[in-house]
Amino acid sequence: MPKSNSALYRSCNLSDIQLSHRYRLLVETVEDYAIFMLDAGGNVTSWNPGAERAKGYPPEEIIGRHFSVFYTPDDLATDKPARLLAAAALRGRVEDEGWRVRKDGSRFWANVIITAVHDENGILLGFAKITRDLSERQRLGEFESAAAASALVHQARENEQKRIARELHDDLGQQITALKMALARHETELLQHVSEEATGLLRSVREIADQMDTMAKSLRRVAADLRPPVLDDLGLEAALEWMTEAFEQRYSVPVRCDIQALPLRLNDLAAISLYRVAQEALTNVARHARANEVSVTLSADERHCHLRIHDDGVGLAEGSTLRGDAFGLLGMRERILQLGGVLSVQSTPGDGVTIAAHVPLARILVEATP
Repeated sequence: MPKSNSALYRSCNLSDIQLSHRYRLLVETVEDYAIFMLDAGGNVTSWNPGAERAKGYPPEEIIGRHFSVFYTPDDLATDKPARLLAAAALRGRVEDEGWRVRKDGSRFWANVIITAVHDENGILLGFAKITRDLSERQRLGEFESAAAASALVHQARENEQKRIARELHDDLGQQITALKMALARHETELLQHVSEEATGLLRSVREIADQMDTMAKSLRRVAADLRPPVLDDLGLEAALEWMTEAFEQRYSVPVRCDIQALPLRLNDLAAISLYRVAQEALTNVARHARANEVSVTLSADERHCHLRIHDDGVGLAEGSTLRGDAFGLLGMRERILQLGGVLSVQSTPGDGVTIAAHVPLARILVEATP
């Protein structure tokens, strides 16, 4: 037997009440989104826990106040709150992203959706407003932008160092060689015109020649520090071997260079970044470690390339905290991060420091041409 109209009305009314109750429970349970209602004039009429968490206002302090309190002075100067409500009333819905202001005055980046609410006759009752805090995403975007800018700075610096190194080697180096040849020629000519007793006077000429030899060696060393030709000509493996040999000769500290990986076809960014990490690590050893032996190891497995520099020096004092910018650590980490890898620093007092970089091969190998 069908229900009477009265019974049907009571059933529908009960369903509406249950649905309304469930909706209220849902809104009050959500904490990741600020969900609240505004009246037609833009005053807050409801406030969920997510709104309190995001904006810092308890319900008793915000209900009844105009929602423009959440906007920055710049937005208020352009009447943005009113413009958003007008757009929502006209189109039914409006979405916006920008800075919003918490109770304590701090700002957060928010995604905001404002939906107009009408009754069955189409009369505007107010607005439903959903705000999501996107500060983490904004910070991530800013970090990615900063990382990209840092990568460009590193690349520009490497290109400039490469240019300067080439000019030092090709231009200034050739000029020194030409001067030395001219000096040797003049010495030969002078020997033909002075007596045997006066040859001692040519000692200063030979001293100048020796000084020019020293100058040429210093020039080659500076140019190699800026950009080692062996890195571009023979690759990272040969460059590491050359670097460790030069370090051992310069500082009289034995260095074991262990290349365990097959020759890797690294892209230019990866080759110079890994080289600079090893270079900075060895510079730190020379300045701070008081080491008796150093090891540099380059290896690779199926997925990663590994670079490890270990010294047996004094290490870090127990309980000490390594500053983020200490010993060029920040620059090393930035370089490895740009390659999609990680860099770790481990130290035991009296047992030196170990710097290890692990980089995915997929990010650093030269792509094979078809």
